[in-house]
Amino acid sequence: MEKNTIDFTFYGGLYRMVNLIVVPETHFELDYCGTPGIKVTPQVDLENHRASVTVEAWVSADHQVTFTVDGQSQTVLSVEKHAQATFVIENVHLWDGLNDPYLYTARASLTNGDEVSTRFECREFHIDPRNGFFLNGKSYPLRGVSRHQDFKDVGNALTMEHHKKDMEIILELGATTLRLAHYQHAQEFYDLCDEYGLILCAEIPYVTMHMKNARANTMSQMEELVVQNYNHPSIITWGLSNEITAASAVDEDLLENHTQLNDLCHKLDSTRPTTMANVFMLETDSPILEIQDINSYNLYFGWYLGELEQTDEFFDEYHEKYPDRVIGFSEYGADANPQYQSAAPEKGDYTESYQALYHVHMLQMIEARPYLWATHVWNLFDFAADGRDEGGKHGEKQKRPCYHGQKTEKRRLLSLQSCMEPDR
Repeated sequence: MEKNTIDFTFYGGLYRMVNLIVVPETHFELDYCGTPGIKVTPQVDLENHRASVTVEAWVSADHQVTFTVDGQSQTVLSVEKHAQATFVIENVHLWDGLNDPYLYTARASLTNGDEVSTRFECREFHIDPRNGFFLNGKSYPLRGVSRHQDFKDVGNALTMEHHKKDMEIILELGATTLRLAHYQHAQEFYDLCDEYGLILCAEIPYVTMHMKNARANTMSQMEELVVQNYNHPSIITWGLSNEITAASAVDEDLLENHTQLNDLCHKLDSTRPTTMANVFMLETDSPILEIQDINSYNLYFGWYLGELEQTDEFFDEYHEKYPDRVIGFSEYGADANPQYQSAAPEKGDYTESYQALYHVHMLQMIEARPYLWATHVWNLFDFAADGRDEGGKHGEKQKRPCYHGQKTEKRRLLSLQSCMEPDR
């Protein structure tokens, strides 16, 4: 395998499930960006415990379409291959994160028997620049981890059992959110997040370096991400890029690329904000921070450079300067090899002891700053990075959450007491 210039390993071959779909001559659309053929947009009225649910479907030729939602049915004739119906759900059962991830089902059928269906949620969220994330009108702190679709000795060809194992450990950690980096993940895992109530940031593989001849690729990746995953209640934001200024200047071409991605997201989905994971050296007055709806930073003070306290200072200064901007903590972590322990740990020694001190500091820092809209440890597990050779291991990135997971009613990230298994 050739070495990667980016900081995670790309694998080859088929690594997702393959389905053979047989449809009649007149059928629900499947060709456009791998669409599921059905789109559901709920609007929740919390005060009146009601939801208005718009269901859309696209067909290969104009045809009579029957929609069914919550025991209600409507039959309409498609116009220019598009059909739409709106339903009202009284006494709506909310999708409420880990507390109660309730899912409805919407179906669309044709008279020839072709049918598509999707699960959907009824939930309301908003993000306050001073008080963070709110779900269904209540404060709901987003504390969690980032995840690569990667498993030791398997690569990224994960089976359903691998996804379930990941989910089991994520829930044991007490995470309320995941950042799925740095590409579209398997539908099976998005489904699990819907079912268990995890809240997701989804993003495209536009990472580290901007390439002027790759704009069309970034646009098609984003279009496919949004179209294929619009119905997933777990997703609450679309990520435009990750650390894109690490190896690229903030020039007009880069800004235009991000502006077009941002506009595309809003065109395809008016219900979710856009975000970016910005590299720590990006100046906070950079014009790129004004494109997306909300921002996050990847900060590694206390590991790659500087001291732990500089993370506190960074967010305090940012929030003071831009009190009306939403800001989050999209990556943080320190590498460690469990074989390395020390009674006097120091930054850069790759000991699990220093990693523990690092996370204790970050937990306290986060707890004192409720305005952080989401925080994500880098990374859920060690993962393959072919270019890395450090900390006693070749080809692995060894950052991970070192939390002691306990299944409590609050299901929150707890103070650090011991470290979870690094390699599963």
